[in-house]
Amino acid sequence: MSEELIPENPEPETEEAEPIKQRKNGLYPGISDELAENMKSGWADTELHGLEPIAQAEYTAARRAALSARFPGERLVIPSGNLRTRSNDTEYAFRASTEYAYLTGDQTHDSVLVLEPKGTGGETGHETGHQATVYLLPRSDRENGEFWLDGQGELWVGRRHSLAEAEQLLGIPAKDVRELPAALAEATGPVRNVRGHDAGIETALTDKVTAERDEELRVYLSEARLVKDAFEIAELQKACEITARGFEDVVKVLDRAEATSERYIEGTFFLRARIEGNDIGYGSICAAGPHATTLHWVRNDGAVRSGELLLLDAGVETDALYTADVTRTLPISGTFTPLQRKIYDAVYEAQEAGIAAVRPGADYRDFHDAAQRVLTEKLVEWGLLGDLSVDKVLELGLQRRWTLHGTGHMLGMDVHDCAAARTEAYVNGVLEPGVCLTVEPGLYFQADDLTVPEEYRGIGVRIEDDILVTEDGNRNLSDQLPRRADEVEAWMARLKG
Repeated sequence: MSEELIPENPEPETEEAEPIKQRKNGLYPGISDELAENMKSGWADTELHGLEPIAQAEYTAARRAALSARFPGERLVIPSGNLRTRSNDTEYAFRASTEYAYLTGDQTHDSVLVLEPKGTGGETGHETGHQATVYLLPRSDRENGEFWLDGQGELWVGRRHSLAEAEQLLGIPAKDVRELPAALAEATGPVRNVRGHDAGIETALTDKVTAERDEELRVYLSEARLVKDAFEIAELQKACEITARGFEDVVKVLDRAEATSERYIEGTFFLRARIEGNDIGYGSICAAGPHATTLHWVRNDGAVRSGELLLLDAGVETDALYTADVTRTLPISGTFTPLQRKIYDAVYEAQEAGIAAVRPGADYRDFHDAAQRVLTEKLVEWGLLGDLSVDKVLELGLQRRWTLHGTGHMLGMDVHDCAAARTEAYVNGVLEPGVCLTVEPGLYFQADDLTVPEEYRGIGVRIEDDILVTEDGNRNLSDQLPRRADEVEAWMARLKG
């Protein structure tokens, strides 16, 4: 990575240091007048014209309209977020806030969507609804040297869209975001803001918002994503298909992973995510051997050994920021041992029961209950719970020593989507067409668990698929990957050649 231009004999910075545009020549000290003047001119006009709107523009417009109807007469502020320091002068890769990207389709940092109320309606006769404006960083200024002397200038980080270009792409009027804090500070009337993404915006709104009102906005935007529109469903399908190819990539290189570590698996899947998508949707779990019993094993630094199992939980995030979330448990040698197959088949049977319970009108909890009953039946059958009945075990929750987690969650732009939704709308809600969730039962026998036979210890199995609720049942979006034990073995044999 190149360092930014360091002026010769730089003067020390102080708290009273003037901004770039007010310094000598509009530049840092140590830059000659001649270089400053030279850098202002000789640049081609690169403005783009006739741009087509982004694919989701019509959908984001509908989402903003629904938001406007929910909060009439109130100013709504939804930031994308800022860059975050990773170490010293390097930042983490930026990912726009889900709320902002959902409503705009834009993914740039330091941006803010503002819905300004047009009027109060009713007896006043004023126009109702909101005027949406997206506030963005404009092109870097060449006159004051910003484009080459500022650390986020375009010479260093790449060209930004102009405000006019952004308007064409997003279908939303665009303004300079640097003007927004002052405008918000002077604004009157009720305001709501999505917190946690932009400290500067929150400071500007300190005396205008309340935590309770802001939370209502966050909850609404979370619940709005419970039912996916056609664009979102297509993106989730795409994410699953790319993810399936990433799993195939991993199987093809298992021999190399055995010669190195789980990180070979992690890197292999990541390559597919970056080639065909934006990124991974969450930290990949590449858990070989006993690591498969650790639910969120993301260190991925362990050995990969023939004869053991690989639990691979990974998902590709598309360029539009929708992620898959898929898990397969694979025999590293290509063939399950009898005990591994017994445990795997139990989890498969539980997943089948869970998927069958996903349908319109069903309670959200039904698929979890169905999967847990099957797993409990197996645990009782194997003699791991003494002489207790299945119903008694479920009543006491004793199966959770080995099942550990819920059987699924909502899926979308976040891997655990709609997390701020109210309990009555989510876990106590009813499924309807357009809902997308995971079904992912598992059994995990810890390496130090003395309550199970020794041969069980260190075995972890999870099978996870992404399920869309349809008008007449459900559709498995990730069915490109086999699930039955014999199908998994045959699939691996083909890929290994």
